[in-house]
Amino acid sequence: MRLAAHPLRWRLMTELSAGDHRVRELAARVGEPQNLVSYHLRLLRDGGLVTSSRSSLDGRDTYYHLDLDRCGHGLHDTGVALHPALARPHDDRPFAPDRRIEVLFVCTGNSARSPIAAALLDRHALAGVSATSAGTRPKDELHPGAVRALRRGFGIDVSGQRPRGVDTLADRHFDVVVTLCDRAREVCPPFPGQQRTIHWSVRDPAAGPTGTGDDPFDGAAAEIDTRVRHLLPVLTTTGRTEGPP
Repeated sequence: MRLAAHPLRWRLMTELSAGDHRVRELAARVGEPQNLVSYHLRLLRDGGLVTSSRSSLDGRDTYYHLDLDRCGHGLHDTGVALHPALARPHDDRPFAPDRRIEVLFVCTGNSARSPIAAALLDRHALAGVSATSAGTRPKDELHPGAVRALRRGFGIDVSGQRPRGVDTLADRHFDVVVTLCDRAREVCPPFPGQQRTIHWSVRDPAAGPTGTGDDPFDGAAAEIDTRVRHLLPVLTTTGRTEGPP
Protein backbone atom coordinates (compact mmCIF):
# COMPACT_ATOMS: atom_id res chain seq x y z
CA MET A 1 0.00 0.00 0.00
CA ARG A 2 2.85 2.39 0.83
CA LEU A 3 4.48 1.62 -2.51
CA ALA A 4 1.31 2.22 -4.52
CA ALA A 5 0.24 5.32 -2.58
CA HIS A 6 2.71 7.63 -4.32
CA PRO A 7 0.69 9.72 -6.84
CA LEU A 8 2.96 9.07 -9.82
CA ARG A 9 3.31 5.37 -9.08
CA TRP A 10 -0.46 5.07 -8.80
CA ARG A 11 -0.83 6.77 -12.20
CA LEU A 12 1.70 4.36 -13.71
CA MET A 13 -0.14 1.41 -12.21
CA THR A 14 -3.42 2.74 -13.58
CA GLU A 15 -1.95 2.98 -17.09
CA LEU A 16 -0.47 -0.52 -16.84
CA SER A 17 -3.75 -1.95 -15.59
CA ALA A 18 -5.07 -1.50 -19.14
CA GLY A 19 -2.17 -3.32 -20.84
CA ASP A 20 1.59 -3.54 -21.22
CA HIS A 21 3.59 -0.44 -22.17
CA ARG A 22 7.12 0.78 -22.81
CA VAL A 23 8.77 3.51 -20.72
CA ARG A 24 8.46 6.22 -23.37
CA GLU A 25 4.76 5.46 -23.79
CA LEU A 26 4.17 5.71 -20.05
CA ALA A 27 6.15 8.97 -19.88
CA ALA A 28 3.93 10.45 -22.60
CA ARG A 29 0.76 9.26 -20.90
CA VAL A 30 1.57 10.68 -17.46
CA GLY A 31 3.40 13.79 -18.77
CA GLU A 32 6.59 13.20 -16.77
CA PRO A 33 10.28 12.88 -17.78
CA GLN A 34 11.33 9.41 -18.87
CA ASN A 35 14.11 9.14 -16.27
CA LEU A 36 11.61 9.88 -13.47
CA VAL A 37 9.18 7.30 -14.83
CA SER A 38 12.00 4.74 -15.07
CA TYR A 39 12.93 5.38 -11.42
CA HIS A 40 9.41 4.75 -10.16
CA LEU A 41 8.97 1.72 -12.42
CA ARG A 42 12.10 0.26 -10.85
CA LEU A 43 10.60 0.73 -7.38
CA LEU A 44 7.38 -0.97 -8.47
CA ARG A 45 9.35 -3.81 -10.02
CA ASP A 46 11.55 -4.23 -6.93
CA GLY A 47 8.37 -4.36 -4.86
CA GLY A 48 6.95 -7.15 -7.01
CA LEU A 49 3.98 -5.19 -8.35
CA VAL A 50 5.39 -4.78 -11.86
CA THR A 51 7.35 -7.16 -14.08
CA SER A 52 9.33 -6.40 -17.23
CA SER A 53 10.34 -8.26 -20.38
CA ARG A 54 12.40 -7.47 -23.45
CA SER A 55 10.46 -6.70 -26.62
CA SER A 56 10.49 -9.51 -29.16
CA LEU A 57 10.49 -6.85 -31.90
CA ASP A 58 13.36 -4.70 -30.61
CA GLY A 59 15.52 -6.15 -27.85
CA ARG A 60 16.49 -2.64 -26.76
CA ASP A 61 12.89 -2.00 -25.71
CA THR A 62 11.29 -3.24 -22.50
CA TYR A 63 7.61 -3.81 -21.84
CA TYR A 64 6.21 -3.39 -18.33
CA HIS A 65 3.32 -5.44 -16.97
CA LEU A 66 1.26 -4.92 -13.81
CA ASP A 67 0.78 -8.03 -11.67
CA LEU A 68 -2.92 -7.56 -10.94
CA ASP A 69 -3.18 -10.71 -8.83
CA ARG A 70 -0.45 -9.49 -6.48
CA CYS A 71 -2.01 -6.02 -6.34
CA GLY A 72 -5.37 -7.55 -5.50
CA HIS A 73 -3.95 -9.74 -2.74
CA GLY A 74 -2.03 -6.78 -1.27
CA LEU A 75 -5.06 -4.49 -1.24
CA HIS A 76 -7.20 -7.26 0.28
CA ASP A 77 -4.64 -7.97 3.00
CA THR A 78 -4.39 -4.26 3.81
CA GLY A 79 -8.15 -4.00 4.22
CA VAL A 80 -8.26 -7.03 6.51
CA ALA A 81 -5.40 -5.61 8.60
CA LEU A 82 -7.46 -2.45 9.11
CA HIS A 83 -10.68 -4.32 10.03
CA PRO A 84 -11.80 -7.91 9.50
CA ALA A 85 -15.17 -6.68 8.21
CA LEU A 86 -13.35 -5.47 5.08
CA ALA A 87 -12.64 -9.06 4.00
CA ARG A 88 -14.73 -9.84 0.92
CA PRO A 89 -15.66 -13.33 -0.24
CA HIS A 90 -14.24 -14.32 -3.61
CA ASP A 91 -16.74 -13.64 -6.38
CA ASP A 92 -16.45 -16.49 -8.86
CA ARG A 93 -19.68 -15.83 -10.73
CA PRO A 94 -19.26 -16.21 -14.49
CA PHE A 95 -19.04 -13.05 -16.54
CA ALA A 96 -22.15 -11.98 -18.47
CA PRO A 97 -22.21 -8.69 -20.43
CA ASP A 98 -25.39 -6.70 -20.98
CA ARG A 99 -24.85 -6.77 -24.75
CA ARG A 100 -22.85 -8.77 -27.25
CA ILE A 101 -19.11 -8.08 -27.14
CA GLU A 102 -16.78 -9.00 -30.02
CA VAL A 103 -13.13 -9.58 -29.02
CA LEU A 104 -10.25 -10.23 -31.41
CA PHE A 105 -6.91 -11.68 -30.28
CA VAL A 106 -3.95 -11.15 -32.61
CA CYS A 107 -0.42 -12.53 -32.71
CA THR A 108 1.94 -13.01 -35.66
CA GLY A 109 1.35 -16.64 -36.65
CA ASN A 110 -2.07 -17.28 -35.05
CA SER A 111 -0.68 -20.69 -34.11
CA ALA A 112 -0.28 -20.43 -30.32
CA ARG A 113 -0.88 -17.29 -28.27
CA SER A 114 -3.96 -15.81 -29.96
CA PRO A 115 -5.86 -19.11 -30.37
CA ILE A 116 -5.05 -19.96 -26.74
CA ALA A 117 -6.48 -16.60 -25.65
CA ALA A 118 -9.64 -16.98 -27.73
CA ALA A 119 -10.26 -20.49 -26.41
CA LEU A 120 -9.78 -19.38 -22.80
CA LEU A 121 -12.07 -16.38 -23.16
CA ASP A 122 -14.75 -18.67 -24.57
CA ARG A 123 -14.22 -20.95 -21.58
CA HIS A 124 -14.63 -18.21 -18.97
CA ALA A 125 -17.34 -16.04 -20.50
CA LEU A 126 -21.05 -16.68 -20.85
CA ALA A 127 -23.12 -16.21 -23.99
CA GLY A 128 -22.79 -12.67 -25.28
CA VAL A 129 -19.00 -12.68 -25.74
CA SER A 130 -17.57 -13.76 -29.07
CA ALA A 131 -13.83 -14.49 -29.20
CA THR A 132 -11.93 -14.63 -32.49
CA SER A 133 -8.23 -14.99 -33.20
CA ALA A 134 -6.06 -14.11 -36.19
CA GLY A 135 -2.47 -13.53 -37.23
CA THR A 136 -0.62 -10.85 -39.13
CA ARG A 137 1.40 -13.60 -40.86
CA PRO A 138 -0.57 -16.78 -40.18
CA LYS A 139 1.06 -20.20 -40.09
CA ASP A 140 -0.30 -23.24 -41.89
CA GLU A 141 -1.52 -24.94 -38.70
CA LEU A 142 -1.77 -24.57 -34.95
CA HIS A 143 1.37 -25.42 -33.02
CA PRO A 144 1.00 -28.88 -31.44
CA GLY A 145 2.36 -27.46 -28.19
CA ALA A 146 -0.54 -25.02 -27.97
CA VAL A 147 -3.05 -27.80 -28.68
CA ARG A 148 -1.49 -29.97 -25.94
CA ALA A 149 -1.36 -27.14 -23.40
CA LEU A 150 -5.05 -26.32 -23.79
CA ARG A 151 -6.07 -29.97 -23.65
CA ARG A 152 -3.79 -30.82 -20.71
CA GLY A 153 -4.38 -27.73 -18.61
CA PHE A 154 -7.96 -26.78 -19.41
CA GLY A 155 -9.65 -29.70 -21.15
CA ILE A 156 -10.12 -27.63 -24.33
CA ASP A 157 -9.74 -29.23 -27.77
CA VAL A 158 -8.72 -26.85 -30.58
CA SER A 159 -7.15 -29.49 -32.81
CA GLY A 160 -9.71 -28.84 -35.55
CA GLN A 161 -8.90 -25.13 -35.85
CA ARG A 162 -6.68 -23.56 -38.52
CA PRO A 163 -4.87 -20.20 -38.37
CA ARG A 164 -6.36 -17.27 -40.23
CA GLY A 165 -5.04 -13.86 -41.27
CA VAL A 166 -6.25 -10.49 -40.03
CA ASP A 167 -6.86 -9.52 -43.66
CA THR A 168 -9.73 -12.02 -43.80
CA LEU A 169 -11.50 -10.06 -41.04
CA ALA A 170 -11.15 -6.56 -42.49
CA ASP A 171 -14.92 -5.96 -42.61
CA ARG A 172 -15.70 -7.49 -39.20
CA HIS A 173 -16.70 -5.35 -36.23
CA PHE A 174 -14.68 -5.84 -33.04
CA ASP A 175 -15.21 -3.96 -29.78
CA VAL A 176 -11.84 -4.96 -28.34
CA VAL A 177 -8.62 -5.95 -30.12
CA VAL A 178 -5.89 -7.55 -28.01
CA THR A 179 -2.40 -8.01 -29.46
CA LEU A 180 -0.32 -10.69 -27.76
CA CYS A 181 3.07 -10.19 -29.39
CA ASP A 182 5.17 -7.09 -29.92
CA ARG A 183 5.53 -7.56 -33.67
CA ALA A 184 1.78 -7.89 -34.20
CA ARG A 185 1.17 -4.74 -32.17
CA GLU A 186 3.08 -2.63 -34.68
CA VAL A 187 1.24 -3.87 -37.80
CA CYS A 188 -2.24 -4.83 -36.60
CA PRO A 189 -4.78 -2.80 -38.61
CA PRO A 190 -7.77 -0.98 -37.08
CA PHE A 191 -11.22 -2.56 -37.36
CA PRO A 192 -14.67 -0.97 -37.86
CA GLY A 193 -16.22 0.11 -34.56
CA GLN A 194 -13.14 -0.79 -32.52
CA GLN A 195 -13.32 0.89 -29.10
CA ARG A 196 -10.38 -0.57 -27.20
CA THR A 197 -6.90 -1.70 -28.14
CA ILE A 198 -4.97 -3.64 -25.51
CA HIS A 199 -1.45 -5.05 -25.71
CA TRP A 200 -0.18 -8.10 -23.84
CA SER A 201 3.55 -8.69 -24.33
CA VAL A 202 3.54 -12.48 -24.04
CA ARG A 203 6.67 -14.44 -24.88
CA ASP A 204 6.34 -16.73 -27.90
CA PRO A 205 6.31 -20.27 -26.45
CA ALA A 206 7.54 -21.62 -29.78
CA ALA A 207 10.80 -19.72 -29.19
CA GLY A 208 11.92 -22.55 -26.88
CA PRO A 209 12.42 -23.31 -23.17
CA THR A 210 12.45 -20.45 -20.70
CA GLY A 211 15.15 -21.95 -18.47
CA THR A 212 12.71 -22.90 -15.71
CA GLY A 213 12.33 -26.48 -16.89
CA ASP A 214 8.59 -26.03 -17.43
CA ASP A 215 6.87 -26.52 -20.77
CA PRO A 216 6.81 -23.04 -22.40
CA PHE A 217 3.35 -23.67 -23.85
CA ASP A 218 1.94 -24.56 -20.42
CA GLY A 219 3.51 -21.39 -19.05
CA ALA A 220 2.11 -19.23 -21.84
CA ALA A 221 -1.36 -20.74 -21.41
CA ALA A 222 -1.28 -20.09 -17.66
CA GLU A 223 -0.18 -16.48 -18.16
CA ILE A 224 -2.82 -15.87 -20.82
CA ASP A 225 -5.50 -17.45 -18.63
CA THR A 226 -4.67 -14.96 -15.86
CA ARG A 227 -4.80 -12.06 -18.29
CA VAL A 228 -8.11 -13.26 -19.76
CA ARG A 229 -9.67 -13.46 -16.29
CA HIS A 230 -8.58 -9.88 -15.67
CA LEU A 231 -10.02 -8.83 -19.04
CA LEU A 232 -13.54 -10.02 -18.22
CA PRO A 233 -14.55 -7.14 -15.91
CA VAL A 234 -13.01 -4.66 -18.37
CA LEU A 235 -15.46 -5.88 -20.99
CA THR A 236 -18.38 -4.72 -18.85
CA THR A 237 -17.37 -1.10 -19.57
CA THR A 238 -16.89 -1.60 -23.29
CA GLY A 239 -19.41 0.48 -25.17
CA ARG A 240 -20.24 2.59 -22.11
CA THR A 241 -17.03 4.52 -21.57
CA GLU A 242 -14.07 5.03 -23.82
CA GLY A 243 -11.15 2.90 -22.67
CA PRO A 244 -7.48 3.82 -22.93
CA PRO A 245 -5.96 3.16 -26.35
